[in-house]
Amino acid sequence: MQPTIRELIKEKKQARSSNSRIEKTMPKVFFLMAAFSILVTIGIVYTLLIETFYFFTQVSFVDFITGTEWYPFFGNDPSFGIWPLVSGTFTIAAIAMMVAVPLGLSSAVYLSEYASERNRKIIKPILEVLAGVPTVVYGLFALTFVTPLLQSFIPTLPIFNALSPGIVVGIMIIPQVASLSQEAMNAVPQAMRDGAFALGATRLEVALKIVIPGSLSGIISSLVLALSRAIGETMIVATAAGSTPNMGFNPTESIQTMTAYIVQVSMGDATFGSTIYYSIYAVGMLLFVFTLLMNIIANYFSRRFREVY
Repeated sequence: MQPTIRELIKEKKQARSSNSRIEKTMPKVFFLMAAFSILVTIGIVYTLLIETFYFFTQVSFVDFITGTEWYPFFGNDPSFGIWPLVSGTFTIAAIAMMVAVPLGLSSAVYLSEYASERNRKIIKPILEVLAGVPTVVYGLFALTFVTPLLQSFIPTLPIFNALSPGIVVGIMIIPQVASLSQEAMNAVPQAMRDGAFALGATRLEVALKIVIPGSLSGIISSLVLALSRAIGETMIVATAAGSTPNMGFNPTESIQTMTAYIVQVSMGDATFGSTIYYSIYAVGMLLFVFTLLMNIIANYFSRRFREVY
């Protein structure tokens, strides 16, 4: 039996009422999700600030910022100068970027401008597998394979050094550089490429003079975010870089980064409530500031060099 017009109108009103309730409810759900993320961030920052404040009630802030010796475990005369950890962190990050930038950008240019659709579907997933490898596996790879390989070229290289983990951290962040840069390159209109080809430009000239300048904001953002990831890397440097807080930028020496120090203390080398215990929060707060600055710089360059097509 066919429904009457009155019944069809009633069903339509009920469906519309149900959709209206969903439309009113979902924005509140989305808001709660966003608010939860913000509250978690606020909680992290609050914890870091409180524990860092306790640390600076026992250690001079000036000594922490300007000191060049980091010996927190010297019982009677500990030193909490952060610069050895900072130099170790940026040594690893610099080596990583020297590996990731040329390889990542070259991969992005190939995938965007040269690879066929078939090759792109094969190569890109394989490249992105690198992002899914656990960092502790990368650390063991650096310690047991890369370091012995480097020692065949540099016989005096110690088993724990900055060069090996720096190279492996660079390998780890290649997918981030390649994927984000490729997406930025894909956003450049095809018409710009076609116009350059029509004027007689080669594919390489189009890539270097049209595509890369046109996607510069996205490329710079990817590089800054990759640098931020390299600065915050933990397990690779904790496994293969050693635990010697040396001041300087010698990649053939054993070093200690900020994250590696946090791991060392968190494994039970300090009692709860001691100065050494609170020092990991001060180091973590400085690491948070560095990461925040990297993100601010990335956003600035993204807006500064953005091309609107």
